[in-house]
Amino acid sequence: MKTLLKICCWFFSIAVFLGLCTVGVFWYLWSSNLPYIGSLKEYRPPVVTEILSEDGQVIGRFWDEKRFVVPVEDLPEHLVHAFVAAEDARFYEHEGLDLLGIVRAFVKNIKAGKIEQGGSTITQQVTRSLLLKNTKRTYRRKAREAILSIQIEKNFSKERILFLYLNQIYLGQGAYGVEAAARTYFGKSAKDLDLAESAMLAGLPQAPSRYSPVKHFELAKARQKYVLGRMRENGYITDDEMRAAREEPLDILKERENPFKKASYFTEHVRKYLLKKYGHDLLYRGGLKVFTTVNLGMQKTAREALQKGLVELDHREGYRGPLRHLSTDEFPLFLEEEEKKITENPLAPGGVVEGLVGKVDDKVGAVEVLVGKVRCLLPFSEMKWARKPDPKKAYYAVKLKKPSQVLKQGDVILIRIKETGIHPFSWIVSLTQEPEAQAALLCMEPGTGRVKAMMGGRDFDVSQFNRATQARRQPGSAFKPLIYAAALDKGMSPAEVLIDAPYIGIKEGPEEEDWKPKNYKEKFFGPTLFRTALAKSRNVITVKILKKIGVYYAIQYAKRLGIESALSPDLSLALGSSGVSLMELTRAYSVFANGGMLINPIFIDRVVDRSGQVLEEHEPQPRQVISPETAYIMTDLLQAVIQEGTGWRIKALKRPAAGKTGTTNDLRDAWFMGYTPELVTGVWVGYDDRRSMGKGETGSRAASPIWLHFMSSVLAGKRVIAFPVPEDIVFAKIDAKTGLLASSFSKETVFQAFKQGTQPEKYSPKPTNPKTGQFLQFDMDFNQ
Repeated sequence: MKTLLKICCWFFSIAVFLGLCTVGVFWYLWSSNLPYIGSLKEYRPPVVTEILSEDGQVIGRFWDEKRFVVPVEDLPEHLVHAFVAAEDARFYEHEGLDLLGIVRAFVKNIKAGKIEQGGSTITQQVTRSLLLKNTKRTYRRKAREAILSIQIEKNFSKERILFLYLNQIYLGQGAYGVEAAARTYFGKSAKDLDLAESAMLAGLPQAPSRYSPVKHFELAKARQKYVLGRMRENGYITDDEMRAAREEPLDILKERENPFKKASYFTEHVRKYLLKKYGHDLLYRGGLKVFTTVNLGMQKTAREALQKGLVELDHREGYRGPLRHLSTDEFPLFLEEEEKKITENPLAPGGVVEGLVGKVDDKVGAVEVLVGKVRCLLPFSEMKWARKPDPKKAYYAVKLKKPSQVLKQGDVILIRIKETGIHPFSWIVSLTQEPEAQAALLCMEPGTGRVKAMMGGRDFDVSQFNRATQARRQPGSAFKPLIYAAALDKGMSPAEVLIDAPYIGIKEGPEEEDWKPKNYKEKFFGPTLFRTALAKSRNVITVKILKKIGVYYAIQYAKRLGIESALSPDLSLALGSSGVSLMELTRAYSVFANGGMLINPIFIDRVVDRSGQVLEEHEPQPRQVISPETAYIMTDLLQAVIQEGTGWRIKALKRPAAGKTGTTNDLRDAWFMGYTPELVTGVWVGYDDRRSMGKGETGSRAASPIWLHFMSSVLAGKRVIAFPVPEDIVFAKIDAKTGLLASSFSKETVFQAFKQGTQPEKYSPKPTNPKTGQFLQFDMDFNQ
């Protein structure tokens, strides 16, 4: 018997030894090459980069994983308790593994007939997410997960583990961590979540898509009630608190916040710069803070000004017709679909919707438009603009007399809701259509270069092409001030008399035709002052000035003013034949506004990384490129453009302003470039396919109203400031015809700025009849 007992003991010892050896071997194999847990000390997960306006508002976020890292101490206690109760009730008791919790979860899930509780601890979830996320699910991985979880518990505090968990976990809708989830679902920071909201988030980790409060609110609500029950069971909340939280209505954000829409073209310009300089990883995973120069109030005004100007242009261009035409059999289905749309998005003033023409009444002078079951009245006064497009006829040359000239029953049209109607009509509406023309606007401070607003097109969602920075369009007469400034620095005088008469450019090759530049409306005006030639935008005189000062000199001068695009080395340069960007030309005009100092546009004030280190910072770096005197004389001349010439609409600004219109051949481009002492703003209008706009759509008509609307709004209520005058500038009252000092014989006079010592010294004499050929001889001498 003793022998048998010894044999049994011997076999048992061998079995235990072999078991321990087996466990040891497996432990060694499974624990070899474990990830280094020390990496958790420097937790640097992918986080969101934020682009901020000048007043700190978010205008763009970029990420690979939508995450904002927050310390646990900044989170409400009930939020932490909710996750612990839902995911790992014995978190504060176990050391990485919770065998009792696994058994309890198994039994509870069997009773419920579905998975309600997971068996993994919070520590195990951290291990899987941060250390084993790229490994396959195998028994070896499960063993390594257990080993690592135990090691983590030994080396890190419970608070550190919670910090990692609450910032790392995926909670659906692209949100990683509780802060991103709070913003995504509730539009608030995690620190501001109440108990009910916290419990809703704590129910997501098990199945973020299944329990999404956005897609499956009832399931999410049931899960929230479960979490609140677990919190009550674990003593975190009372029965009253549980009941109140369960009954609390939750306001879930159905649509994600999109700050990018606040300044889309501006933000995209900044994004491209950052991507080129810092690369994808730092931009989309590095958590940069990018402080920009954009003023959102001014940006909103720029958007409104562009929309208003383009709608007005579109109306002058004419009505392109209804969207489509329906037969009476198709009416019911269309109206039913529209009814569904307005049920989700009710009609409101300013809204644009599709409507069906129900009746056209020429006697009453109105059209009945149906939007679902809603009856709307379209008065003839709100559609009188809708002539058939004809680029050869000015908008005012065609007058409509009745609604039936435009619409008929069954037409599907776009209408804009204006105001509440009178029974039986719910709304008064106007006829509209989506503009086809595009426009761009750029505004910056001339003294600092800080860009305050930028619109690169009508709608970023429709076209991401930035016409303020990427497009190269002919500036037309808006380029002339650069030629005139160059002429001043070549010794020409604002009071110099030039002859506005036909000019023929000699052809350079046998196949080329003689070039004959013409003025707008093909008129010539004879003897004309230098200042008047710019104010009235005389083409032929500008060509003659360029010929006199030299094309190469003018090109080099333009480059000094910041023009970087290639310029045509011929006389057509005088008329703006070479394409430039709106940003280039705005920068060039800023030299006149800034006392001859050139400054680069600044979009970004500074870039800061996640640790607070400044990666780059931009300060104005002006450099003198022309004299303050030349800059001021150009400002004086460009003020004359507004007071006496093509920029006359800008007089409505009622404060000192200088600027120049620009129009290209066949009315393909319309510009207005202008500035006040505070701001320099450029506006371009045209079609992307470079087709002609309607007759008369010059820079004065198409572009300057946009500039005026923008500048009037952003300068409203601000103190009126005059342009500062350099010491070496003098003013003289001169005869508007002769350019000499005004005398008793002068019929029209103007005050003109001159560099000290260059002002006229003789008085204008009594007019005499010129000898035959005198002007012609003068003109020939000028062109030699």
